[in-house]
Amino acid sequence: MKKALSAGLFIAGLLLLYFGYQEYQSIGSEVEEFFTGSPSGQAMWMLIGGAVAAVVGLFGLMRK
Repeated sequence: MKKALSAGLFIAGLLLLYFGYQEYQSIGSEVEEFFTGSPSGQAMWMLIGGAVAAVVGLFGLMRK
């Protein structure tokens, strides 16, 4: 059961990383970064959340 939860968390983290990267590269984020100097908050939260979820899921999969 814990392995399934860890695998789900890992996959969800990878999906968040993918969609966060897509949002980071979007036209709207590029325009916001041009004017404010930083990328959109939504892109950053998706990237951070995806990284955390992927690391936690991977750690859960590696444990015995």
